[in-house]
Amino acid sequence: MKFSLQLDNVVKKFGKFKALDNISLNVAEGEVFAYLGPNGAGKSTTIRVLLGILQATSGNAKVLGMDAWKNATQIHKRIAYVPGDVNLWANLTGGEVIDLFVSLRGTYNKELRDKLVRDFDLDTSKKCRTYSKGNRQKVALIAAFASEADLFILDEPTSGLDPLMEQVFQACVLEQKSKGKSVFLSSHIMSEVERLCDRVGIIRDGKLVETGTLDDLRHLTRYHMDIVTMREPQGIEKVTGIHNVLIKQNNIRFEVDIEEMDAVIRFVSQFGIKKMESAPPSLEDLFMRHYGTPVGGKIS
Repeated sequence: MKFSLQLDNVVKKFGKFKALDNISLNVAEGEVFAYLGPNGAGKSTTIRVLLGILQATSGNAKVLGMDAWKNATQIHKRIAYVPGDVNLWANLTGGEVIDLFVSLRGTYNKELRDKLVRDFDLDTSKKCRTYSKGNRQKVALIAAFASEADLFILDEPTSGLDPLMEQVFQACVLEQKSKGKSVFLSSHIMSEVERLCDRVGIIRDGKLVETGTLDDLRHLTRYHMDIVTMREPQGIEKVTGIHNVLIKQNNIRFEVDIEEMDAVIRFVSQFGIKKMESAPPSLEDLFMRHYGTPVGGKIS
């Protein structure tokens, strides 16, 4: 298997502060990898190391098989990067900026560029100083996807986009994946991640706390159950594998460990089940679990 990104025990220190603490992960060719964490967790520092903007204190960072720091110039010819907050030249038009970015690679697919402009519904004749945040993001995204790069590094790229444009972005990512290109995506939009990404990594306080496919990670969290019984359930709080129980008369809500699902259903069924709904854990549930935020609420 060939890897587009490889981080091996990467540490980055700023004085005594350790922003990255032994980060190790791989992104395969043709894979979409989501990198999740709140502000300050280390996402942007990781991306700056990959881009060769920062040199790792220790460990190895490779992009497209090359050293991220030593070979940054060669790497940048083959990657496309979109930050979460795009700054553009105020007196240039959006079209001029797109053409400038794309031409820096020495390749230019005008048909693809024009199609992306239409898809993202961007008026390229306007000066960049008149653009909203969302339109500045569109300029960067069009330039990135028109570049025919081998690897896309996207740091919260849909910040400022409306839902319709988010769908256009998602279609672009899936198209690149179909071409065998790799995408390293930092995002706060869980539905976006669940739709696009093959694997997920969660970073907390500079440490990678979880990594794997969505199905792998869902085994680590709990299903949500909403059950209406014929008789008021007794003793359900004491059943192994049940958590965060909320009861209102015969309506019970709780979370259940997946491996205990069969035993829990058998226990609840003795009270007579009139209605039962279950929902698999979302990526947001898993993310919040790592940051100590409880899931659930009162039954109104």
